[in-house]
Amino acid sequence: MHSKGLLLPLDVLLVGATGVGKSSTINALFGNNVAKVGEGTDPETQVVAQYKISDYFRIHDSAGLGDSIVNDNRHSHNIIDVLTKTVSVGGDTSIPYGYIDLVTVILDGGSRDLGTSYKLLQDVILPVFDPKRITVLINQADMGMSGRYWNEDLQRPEPKLEQFLEEKAISVQERIKEATGLSIHKPICYSAYHEYNVDKILEHIKNHLPAKRRLIKIDQNTKQFIF
Repeated sequence: MHSKGLLLPLDVLLVGATGVGKSSTINALFGNNVAKVGEGTDPETQVVAQYKISDYFRIHDSAGLGDSIVNDNRHSHNIIDVLTKTVSVGGDTSIPYGYIDLVTVILDGGSRDLGTSYKLLQDVILPVFDPKRITVLINQADMGMSGRYWNEDLQRPEPKLEQFLEEKAISVQERIKEATGLSIHKPICYSAYHEYNVDKILEHIKNHLPAKRRLIKIDQNTKQFIF
């Protein structure tokens, strides 16, 4: 991170629909009591909460979308606010750098309906954020086939579910491209609850570290963000 000249800590925003397991993912990565987890359809995170994991890494957990139109509008505005927030270096406010370095979209591996996540990408994130700084993960791998072919003893998928998850990751990659125009690397499938493939999440994020600081530029004529 130092060699890339990035501002530390690296700030990563987690986004996704309600119930995909953003808070559970944080806990699986960094400890069971880091983020409070909601149950059922009652999400715990209602604003963008931040967790400084170390001097090098800070996670921002956003409220999930898909509850109601009113809540979605409020949560979308909160996400846009944090994505367009700027910081300065050495007090020089003439060069505005983006506060958030990377956005990680978390999908529900047990759901076929990814419309909320696609809408979040298309309408909220992509208009204000560099698409090269977006990664995608698929949680709840254990529920990929409604709980079938998950080995409870080994806490990992059996071959049939493993193949299904591989195909799902490729399908998500293609569907996101079709729905939003965004080209992503193949998502990692994991289970925060069972701590399956959790070690690959940080590796995935590290592999997508931006090459430089995020500079905020706006076209003065169109008022659109320039990437």
